[in-house]
Amino acid sequence: MLNTSVSDFELPATSGKTFKLSNFIGKNLILYFYPKDSTPGCTTQGIQFRDAYDQFQAHHTEIFGISRDSLKSHENFKAKFSFPFELLADTEELACQLFGVIKMKNMYGKQVRGIERSTFIIDKNGKLVKEWRGVKVDRHVNEVLNFIQTLN
Repeated sequence: MLNTSVSDFELPATSGKTFKLSNFIGKNLILYFYPKDSTPGCTTQGIQFRDAYDQFQAHHTEIFGISRDSLKSHENFKAKFSFPFELLADTEELACQLFGVIKMKNMYGKQVRGIERSTFIIDKNGKLVKEWRGVKVDRHVNEVLNFIQTLN
């Protein structure tokens, strides 16, 4: 899938916006998929992207967090932690399927279907240039920033 164009898609976003991939040609995009709003790992990851936001902006890069949570849940999560980027509600798993991030996971000894924490970089030409799957939150945002700095 690397170095291929990503199919255009549209999802509802926080702040009353609609995300449409093709509207971001000319900018680098970070799409990070996370399992659930307001859980410890997802909160830490969001805060780390928030704290590095200005550095990403300096490299013409927009950040979007994506999960299957509702827009209402996303709005609360975004407001609580002052995220400067939008969260996308993928309740129908449109983007999840496109990027293949739905996996069977063990949760308290039970098999459940959920999002595998993953990050994708789409360059300003709309091509997928980097992906991380099975992300561990620790130091991940620094890895993403280091990669973005090589694009410009």
